[in-house]
Amino acid sequence: MADREKGGFWVGAAAVLFYPLTWMGKSVYRGTERIPKNGPVLLVMNHVSHLDPAVDAVFVHRNKRVPRFMAKDSLFRVPIFGKILAGSGGIPVTRGSATAGDSLKAAHETLANGKLVLIYPEGTITKDPEGWPKRSYTGVARLALDNDVPVVPVARWGTQNIWNGYTKKFRPFPRKTVVHSVGQPVDLAKYREQERTPAVLREVTDLLMGEVLSLLVEIRGEQPPAKREDGA
Repeated sequence: MADREKGGFWVGAAAVLFYPLTWMGKSVYRGTERIPKNGPVLLVMNHVSHLDPAVDAVFVHRNKRVPRFMAKDSLFRVPIFGKILAGSGGIPVTRGSATAGDSLKAAHETLANGKLVLIYPEGTITKDPEGWPKRSYTGVARLALDNDVPVVPVARWGTQNIWNGYTKKFRPFPRKTVVHSVGQPVDLAKYREQERTPAVLREVTDLLMGEVLSLLVEIRGEQPPAKREDGA
């Protein structure tokens, strides 16, 4: 059995805070053997609820890894949560600013140091009333192509039934089922030598989120609409 990755004080603090939050749901994990037990890895996930970071952190931690989140910078200013997020190696993302590239640089360094990085390519929770992923930012493609590491898609479903970001409703009871489904690492070999044009970055982003979507379809047992207003 692989040893647990060491996290330090702030990861321990996160565990104390986040593990009880997951008790509001019944956790079901599928395909977790596909998450490498050591070395660098990029997890690509959908985003349906403000509860996701806490639930996903516990999911990764239960698989003996320490999650380093790429998260919008406003989360780092949330009392207590923001301190824990920063202290445990979180990477703030400031979109549309002169420092936006710093987040990718920090993520590159984290992967180079053999760590696990978790990214929500949508940037924020989806506003789709049915919870399907929205059109994603292409930073995930650049990160995946510039680092020859396993890129693993993960779909999570059920947190929106506890804390719904679209309706703003919080319903912890009765307990809901929260499913995490891990896919096979995505083979990006044919893209790595290509020029990082906007078209290539968009194609790779859509490929990665397509894998997440396929997992989500399997969890939900239903198909998404063919096309939405946001083009996703």
